[in-house]
Amino acid sequence: MANEKIKVLIADDQTILAEGIKSVLETDDKIEVTGIAADGADALEKCRVWQPDVVMMDIRMPNMNGVVATQRIKTEFPQIKVVVLTTFDDSDYILNAINHGASGYLLKDIGASALIDAVKNAYAGDTILPAKIARRIADAAKDVAADREIRLKRAFSLSERETEIALMMYDGFTNRQISAALKLSEGTARNYISAIYIKTGSDNRASFLRAAKEALG
Repeated sequence: MANEKIKVLIADDQTILAEGIKSVLETDDKIEVTGIAADGADALEKCRVWQPDVVMMDIRMPNMNGVVATQRIKTEFPQIKVVVLTTFDDSDYILNAINHGASGYLLKDIGASALIDAVKNAYAGDTILPAKIARRIADAAKDVAADREIRLKRAFSLSERETEIALMMYDGFTNRQISAALKLSEGTARNYISAIYIKTGSDNRASFLRAAKEALG
């Protein structure tokens, strides 16, 4: 129903911070804080009992950290939105939390109105990513791409162009898509792919994918 409140669970082992977040959220008449969990394991248990709509999840907690708790909660209760709320703007934590089903990521220096909006937006199904965190994710993705490029190139002594095409093949691009994206004729693209097959000891796309997967770990 439209007049039902958004039920929020706060998971944070620092009681003063958790109480502060609770006080801020409860200034909005559309939000009800159902309770506070002291760690990830407690959060999971309280989700089973209270079935909140949104969990505000700290990352670093005893017994079960926020990333593991997020994964466990989303596995059992896919409908619950988890927003990671932390002082650590670390790209590994950000990516792990998002990959394990978090609806977004906020830093604890967020303002009161922005915090309330984030809960409402997460409840509505939006992904919550402040600009500086979005940039960190983009930078981390670039680092991953660069790492893949280096590993493939070294593993099979590929040229720059061969490495570029090999990564596109690994990502599922067809020959036609590769030639169009790189503005090559289909014949030229096929020649590069043949060279890649030779260098990777492959005789078709499937065996190339196996070789590439092994090289990329």
